[in-house]
Amino acid sequence: MSGTTITRAATCSLSRAARELELRRGEFGLALHLGCVRSVPDEGGGGRRITREEIDRVRAESGFPESLRERVKAVGTTEGAALMGITTTRFTRLARLGLVVPVKFYLNRYRVVVWLYLAEELRRFATDEQNAPLLSGRTPEGLRDRLDEGLDLRPRNWRGRHHGFLLRQTEDPWARAAVVASLLDPIQVAEIVEDPYERAHLDRLRPALVSQAAPDSPGARIAERITTADDPDEIGWLRSDLSQRVLEARQDRPAPRPAPAPSTDPAAARTPASAVSRARPTRPPRPVVRNATGRPPRGGPTGCAAEDVPLTQPRSPRSRRLLAWLRRRNPRDSAYRALNSPSCTTETSRRPLRS
Repeated sequence: MSGTTITRAATCSLSRAARELELRRGEFGLALHLGCVRSVPDEGGGGRRITREEIDRVRAESGFPESLRERVKAVGTTEGAALMGITTTRFTRLARLGLVVPVKFYLNRYRVVVWLYLAEELRRFATDEQNAPLLSGRTPEGLRDRLDEGLDLRPRNWRGRHHGFLLRQTEDPWARAAVVASLLDPIQVAEIVEDPYERAHLDRLRPALVSQAAPDSPGARIAERITTADDPDEIGWLRSDLSQRVLEARQDRPAPRPAPAPSTDPAAARTPASAVSRARPTRPPRPVVRNATGRPPRGGPTGCAAEDVPLTQPRSPRSRRLLAWLRRRNPRDSAYRALNSPSCTTETSRRPLRS
């Protein structure tokens, strides 16, 4: 049995692992991102897989599966505000200020972005005594002014968190550079990575889209705005990170490029072009024949001297025999030869007829 077959037998797919861990699809995805369940790359190139040892380890934890579900439970604004004992308006202000970080988002049927937060993090924030002034009373004046200016750090905080999730799933230098490139606008990526083959390689390694909407649909465009950096500070940091990661990837191995077209002549492929040019014989210059006036004769239609162009081409014996046979077959040509023979030609016959 091959090594790949043994490896696949010791692992299972993500869907099967979710069923064995008694998690829904969304909960299992968060468990992978948060590191609650560790995955390994598939050697056959089929994505991520879960080992049997990892499944047994998670199932052996105390309080399984309720404890695992509580760790990956995500709630919206209304339920999150109820957990913290505050109003939804105050909860939204805390999220826009970046004090609570979303872990996930989706678009509802009205194409409105719905942010989800980890329930465990919200409980921890509410129980911290340092956050008590933010949960009751008036919002500090400096924070209130930033909110009036339209500050909303939810997309940026989600991108930073998602960036860390994706980096933990791979150790390949080019794949890690592709993670950073996925958060930048293509124009920004083209300015940093000028080689088109490297950009194509990064695009092939680009992580899967977060949104399941059809390409170029309104939902896909909204998700693209969320997943693309728009803050100047964030763009500058990502550009610097991408430049450094591409440099490290080049040192590890070059990006794949198309192979050069093979030569059809084996001898020419083995012989250098310089040697071929040196081995090529050169034709000696033809002497110019001048006429009595001292000028070279005029060239023929091809630009060569008049002496080089023969006036008549010698005919082969076979051509002469074929021409004679054709003349014998043509009665008009035979009559012409008979009339122009010396025996039948007279002085009067050569004179032109007058009307």
